Amino acid sequence: MKTILNSFFFCALISFLFTGCQKEVANTSNLTPPTVDAGTGQVVQAPIASITLTGSATTTNGNIVGYLWSMVYGPNVPVITSPGSPTTTVTNLVVGNYLFQLMAIDEAGLTGLDTVSVRVNPSAIQTLTLQPTNNPYDVHLGVVGTTNVTDNNSVEFSGGAWTNGGQPFFTRGLVKFDLSSIPAGATILSAKLSIYSDPTPLNGNLVDANSGSANALFLERVTSIWNPATVTWQNQPAGDAPTQISIPHTNLPFLDLVDIDVKNMVAIMAGTANYGFKIRLQNELAYNIRIFCSGRHPIAAKHPKLVITYQ
Repeated sequence: MKTILNSFFFCALISFLFTGCQKEVANTSNLTPPTVDAGTGQVVQAPIASITLTGSATTTNGNIVGYLWSMVYGPNVPVITSPGSPTTTVTNLVVGNYLFQLMAIDEAGLTGLDTVSVRVNPSAIQTLTLQPTNNPYDVHLGVVGTTNVTDNNSVEFSGGAWTNGGQPFFTRGLVKFDLSSIPAGATILSAKLSIYSDPTPLNGNLVDANSGSANALFLERVTSIWNPATVTWQNQPAGDAPTQISIPHTNLPFLDLVDIDVKNMVAIMAGTANYGFKIRLQNELAYNIRIFCSGRHPIAAKHPKLVITYQ
């Protein structure tokens, strides 16, 4: 009999607790989810460090208790710095279309969603024209016999093989431009180098800028750091032979080399390896020479010029 009574009271207790729990469950069927506003769509232009997403939410069910920003789609995975806040910055954006979503949750456990679009357009094409006067990085390398005769104040530079006082005389040129104004990560679209024949040459036959029957040149990207105050023929930096540009022989006494395509070289230089250009004869045999104006030449229009377009 005691066992039957105990079973009866246990069942009654379970029934009471179950009924009580049912009464405490919130009925959300007639509640309205939060209204979420993810903000106005944005159109920005690369390069850009960050954007700000500003959202908000309201509810009739007490308070908003949480937010969550996420990316629906995009060309890469950017960094959402404060995903749990209604306002956040987003970094590491690249060119393309993004869609971001803001979710909000209220005290009743209901959620609302809204999305906002962001378009990152390519940067505008920029043109950089460099034609410096008194460029310290214009150097005329030279050696007579074994004696260094490099001149870092010359009004000209050349690629040549001649004689001086009966001894072999060889010359080469180094030219470097300041590319620091090009933003990191920029895409080089084009790069054109122009160097101009010296109308009053101080070397060779002293009359013609170009002499000889084999004065073809190599234009090379320099591959190591050098100091214009201490560079000599003996310690001159090397050029990158695999990417050198061949400039053919000319019989003309004067011939400007205009708009040489150096895009691939400048693309490397604009990164972390701007060591400039070297010019030299392909075959350093006397008597052949090509003489050009340096940035110290009195005719400013004949200074070496580099024109770069980038995005």
